[in-house]
Amino acid sequence: MRLLVLGGTEFVGRAVVRAALGRGWEVTVFHRGRHRPPAGVRSLHGDRTAPDGLAALSSAGGGWDAVVDTWSAAPRAVHEAARSLRGRAGRYAYVSSRSVYAWPWPRGSSHGAPLVDGAADAEATEYAADKRGGELAAAGAFGDDGSLLVRAGLILGPHENVGRLPWWLTRIARGGPVLAPGPRGLPLQYIDARDLADWLLGALERELSGPYDLVSPPGHTTMGELLDACLRVTGADAELRWTDPRVILDAGVQPWTELPVWVPPGGEMYDAAHGADVSRALATGLVCRPVEETVADTWRWLREIGGSAPRRPDRARLGLDPAVEAEVLARAGGVPGTTP
Repeated sequence: MRLLVLGGTEFVGRAVVRAALGRGWEVTVFHRGRHRPPAGVRSLHGDRTAPDGLAALSSAGGGWDAVVDTWSAAPRAVHEAARSLRGRAGRYAYVSSRSVYAWPWPRGSSHGAPLVDGAADAEATEYAADKRGGELAAAGAFGDDGSLLVRAGLILGPHENVGRLPWWLTRIARGGPVLAPGPRGLPLQYIDARDLADWLLGALERELSGPYDLVSPPGHTTMGELLDACLRVTGADAELRWTDPRVILDAGVQPWTELPVWVPPGGEMYDAAHGADVSRALATGLVCRPVEETVADTWRWLREIGGSAPRRPDRARLGLDPAVEAEVLARAGGVPGTTP
């Protein structure tokens, strides 16, 4: 197949490019030139936010069987790209987000749940509305039958440029007592970017269309298994101090941002982050690798680049201040290896 990836040099886009090359596909990457794409692609340069920024696409000869777009800012950029490619590409896959669902997201929600408002030709507003606008732009140009909407949940893996798993790995590698948010057996959902890419390309081959929630099955791993894997792969002299969620929340520590991935059980936020129904994706071929593999490969990548993960400029810095961590640990008196 001939694939065009809009982006393709970072995290999810990069995983898609590598997976497509692994399948022997002919891959074209359209990007701004800030990062080097994987070897073996045809590279086109342009800034889709600039006037005439799609010129390189317009002048490129031939067409593509499919397009993959990971854009997450102003929907207008998706709207213009999709319109310009209509007639030159067979299908359009837009990597969206489960954030497009209207809050609160009930446990077990899926693609039929109510959605936030969005507009296909809008400027950037806020993440959920922008992603919904991108979906509308893709479907508006390629139709419901020609567009694939990949509503991803939490995404982890090598080349992560948000900072969730890299923060945990670097924190545990630093050693010493580590604030481990309980309960230890808390079920988690996430998707390795490479598993997302493999499913997406298979879906394009089978000409699937419409929305799919893409994240691992509920309970694919647990908070304990995730942090234990970080401890093993780093080989660090660290102690996981499992701490009751109430102690953490009472100290003012923010779930998800200051303690990435973690959300306390029993509330709307946990149901939204780790309680999705992904039966539709599983029925169409989604396979999720073990957490140990995701963690080990991410740690290997971090070491290859010197330990400091790149971070998207549009995302806030994640992680807990060491002084706050020490204060909470002193207050909790957490014991290594115990379950609160």
